[in-house]
Amino acid sequence: MYLTRHHTSAGPRWAVDGQWLPADFSLNLLLQLPQAAITSFVQAILTEGPASGDLLPPVESAHEVWACGVTYLRSREAREAESEVRDVYQKVYHADRPELFFKSVGWRVVGHGTPIRIRKDSHWNVPEPELTLVINSDGEIVGYSVGDDVSSRDIEGENPLYLPQAKMYNGACAVGPGILLTDADTLRDLPVHLEIERDGAVVFEGDTSIAQMKRSLEELVHYLTLEMDFPNGAFLMTGTGIVPTEAFSLNIGDTVHITIGDLTLSNPVTS
Repeated sequence: MYLTRHHTSAGPRWAVDGQWLPADFSLNLLLQLPQAAITSFVQAILTEGPASGDLLPPVESAHEVWACGVTYLRSREAREAESEVRDVYQKVYHADRPELFFKSVGWRVVGHGTPIRIRKDSHWNVPEPELTLVINSDGEIVGYSVGDDVSSRDIEGENPLYLPQAKMYNGACAVGPGILLTDADTLRDLPVHLEIERDGAVVFEGDTSIAQMKRSLEELVHYLTLEMDFPNGAFLMTGTGIVPTEAFSLNIGDTVHITIGDLTLSNPVTS
């Protein structure tokens, strides 16, 4: 099942597989259900009529988006290269406890086709394509979306304590185009592809696989929910295994395309 959220004249409205759900449907309520009950619940409330309207982020305003760092070897190497405190990233890569950080509240997330931003006080900015898990209130993985953890590498590289400024600002978190409801077992080998267009040409592309992650998806969710409740569910970006070279930085006017499995998230870049 594929959930999408649309702009309508009456406000945001959810659909599944291209058919409208009731106008009062809420992802908050859906994510309070156990995973085993979600499919039957959605099927029971499905309404008539094809969905239409521009896509909105598949995240409601009160949801939280969290993120993991250094879950791929390539990410560890890139962080070591950009930072003068290299052992920090090596230690967290091998540690029992993963790196987790808050990325965005739901109302700040941008969706498919909406601009992402690069910071005006940064000169080295990159997209970070990440499998984004959708988690219910019981801490079960119930689906996934595509996420872009847009980052200012020079700010984080100057001092790891600047990570919130490098990672959290307007237009730095994109999620979309929708949510594919599925279980964790279907996600373990998904291919990930990043393509960046500039002036009509591809200036960077790269590939990886979720199978290249050092940590399991369940492990990341376990640590996120270890001492925090998410009564309406949450979103968890699982880290990136594709990092452009040190010579590359996003430009205004670029377009970023991220494909994970069957979903593609595309965003133009602005300032």
